[in-house]
Amino acid sequence: MADPRYQPKIIAVANQKGGVGKTTTAINLGAALARRERRVLLVDLDPQGNASTGLGLPPEDRKVSSFDLLLGEATPGDAAHPTAIPNLLLVPATSDLSGADLELGERQGRTSLLRGALRQPLMDELTLDYILIDCPPSLNVLTINALVAAQSVLVPLQSEFFALEGLSQLMLTIREVRQSANPGLRIEGVALTMVDRRTSLAQQVEADARENLGDLVFQTVIPRNVRLSEAPSHAQSVLDYDPSSSGANAYRALAAELLARET
Repeated sequence: MADPRYQPKIIAVANQKGGVGKTTTAINLGAALARRERRVLLVDLDPQGNASTGLGLPPEDRKVSSFDLLLGEATPGDAAHPTAIPNLLLVPATSDLSGADLELGERQGRTSLLRGALRQPLMDELTLDYILIDCPPSLNVLTINALVAAQSVLVPLQSEFFALEGLSQLMLTIREVRQSANPGLRIEGVALTMVDRRTSLAQQVEADARENLGDLVFQTVIPRNVRLSEAPSHAQSVLDYDPSSSGANAYRALAAELLARET
């Protein structure tokens, strides 16, 4: 569907807190967009490589990785692997990323390396609509590279007591990136994850988020769903593992809402 004359939309999926459904969102939103005939590239920028494993690419097959993109030793076309999902490509992660702060520390323009790797001439061969960047659960040089490269940030927010407090540091970092390296960066939206609306806590967190963040919070919420947890162990998105599950329905709805915001 993509037209190579147009730059794909680059969205960083980021939250410095771990365990909030960040990788789950990157995988399943990517799968849902791909099923709506969008060409999607998922860039795994997390040293744990969970998105790569969850899409069925074992470590021994990750010969060219997102670290090679950062080093300028590979193009996106070199690094992109097809997945079992039509229209969804993957640039995998390796454990080499864990040394990125040291490895990239002395490089000139070290926070703009990913933006350089994803510049338009190198992307034309892939004809993409979206690039989703799965960020590590920390505000290190990898996350900053993603924020500098991206046009927007999608923030998964877990329904727990300190959720909004944990969001404040990410918002400060986004503001700093806007002021220094990427003035066009914006918040794509906040996706509430692991929501159990039967509990008063989840209801309160959702109410607080909508009161404080307004329209930034997606109407779609991602439920706490055992199928979402099981799907990665089968190297599948939840849309493939259990298409009728509440988790699959939620990510289809999130993709539809994201696309509707584009119009």
